[in-house]
Amino acid sequence: MKRIAVYCGSATPADPTYIECARLVGRTLAERGIGVVYGGGRLGLMGAVADSALAAGGEVIGVIPQALVDAEVAHRGLTSLETVSTMHERKQRFTDLSDAFLTLPGGTGTMDELWEAMSWSQIGYHSNPVGLLNWQGFYDPLVSFVDRMADVGFLRPQHRDILIVDGDLNRLVERMDAYQPHVPITRMAREAL
Repeated sequence: MKRIAVYCGSATPADPTYIECARLVGRTLAERGIGVVYGGGRLGLMGAVADSALAAGGEVIGVIPQALVDAEVAHRGLTSLETVSTMHERKQRFTDLSDAFLTLPGGTGTMDELWEAMSWSQIGYHSNPVGLLNWQGFYDPLVSFVDRMADVGFLRPQHRDILIVDGDLNRLVERMDAYQPHVPITRMAREAL
């Protein structure tokens, strides 16, 4: 993996452990020689990931919609900052620029990015690993929900492992690096004919 798209919140929660998580991710990816592609913001977890990766000598590419540049939340000290018109363009650029996706704690925007990475993988728009850092159990309810989707039958058994979940960053990155792409729905449909 040369570059990982990192999805995380732009908020700064009161509990400092979330900023610590973001700093750990930025530093660890840079030390492993993995570039960071992220939302281009300077605030919250986003800014902490970028700043720690840059401080460790890493490449950091931000992709940010013009509306957020206008709101003065863009990080101006990155390796590269791309400005796009829409959130859809932003997510497409994440996919174009990255070899994998890594989700940290975050809110609705983070969830939007995670679900799109998963659904695009399921359909076959990309075959990159989708990792979820379950930092201190933050995503336990979400992991239970994904299991529930699989148990009920809304998530095919062959697609349950699209989402690679781990609470340990180094182990998660290793598992993502070893990921073997699944058979996407589009190919399953062709093979069934």
